[in-house]
Amino acid sequence: MSKITPRFSLGYRDGDRGMYRGRLAPSPTGLLHVGHARTFWIAAQRAIENQGTLILRNEDLDPQRSRAEFARAMMEDLRWLGIDWTEGPDCGGPYGPYSQSERRAHYLEAWRRLREGGFLYPCSCSRKDLARAASAPNEADDDDEPAYPGTCRRRKDVGESTEPAGVNWRFRVPEGEVVEFTDMNLGRQRYVAGSNFDFGDFLVWRRDDVPAYQLAVVVDDAAMRITEVVRGADLLKSTARQLLLMRALGYAELGYAAPDYFHCELVRDAAGVRLAKRHDAMSIRHLRESGMTAEEVLAMASWP
Repeated sequence: MSKITPRFSLGYRDGDRGMYRGRLAPSPTGLLHVGHARTFWIAAQRAIENQGTLILRNEDLDPQRSRAEFARAMMEDLRWLGIDWTEGPDCGGPYGPYSQSERRAHYLEAWRRLREGGFLYPCSCSRKDLARAASAPNEADDDDEPAYPGTCRRRKDVGESTEPAGVNWRFRVPEGEVVEFTDMNLGRQRYVAGSNFDFGDFLVWRRDDVPAYQLAVVVDDAAMRITEVVRGADLLKSTARQLLLMRALGYAELGYAAPDYFHCELVRDAAGVRLAKRHDAMSIRHLRESGMTAEEVLAMASWP
């Protein structure tokens, strides 16, 4: 892979070096459910156990699906569960803003660095479900982004674009490269990059000028100095993609080591289907209003 020469500093504050920094990263596209309760409670407990800092990041990337009322509800529900954070959109902090809708300049800088380094190419292929690319894969109907066959890989007009709008931009994965990491909960993980393997070239920017989930989360985790990412097991494959993005952006050379990862088992309903925001009856808000206590909701979240 070609190499990007770092041109800027990630700006570490000395007091953050060596300190545990975890994060909660909900998307305000619906009400949080019992599965979120489990994951975010584990994230909060790991921050406490490591005497670290917990950050709340409002992942409101998608302007069509994100709602201010859901952002308010997610913060109220998390506080009700007994989860506290010290940096976030409601309390500020040294690495704000903490809402992704206010962080476009960060994503645009990363897009330009990747494009100049030869890691991206424009893609005009049609996607019926293009709109979901800005959301985390666990918010989609399917488990993961469909493998891309590489139709536009040979396009030569990469350098002609100074802005990403108007076309999809894909990250060119190194064909056949093995990406391995040790998950703090699920152990050793191994994925092979490539259209005929575990995942192909993936979206980093949508044609409607919205940065995609994979790019935004990498940029924000680095900018906010996250040392451990706690999230659902449906995002394991996303971790492999994000490790490739971190390398392409030269973050190690800038002093940011890839975070540790702790992927939580998913909470499923009685039929074995993993919970999603469309399961209103299992939302934290619904259970609160039905008279359940926070302790009872957390006990429900611990179901296998």
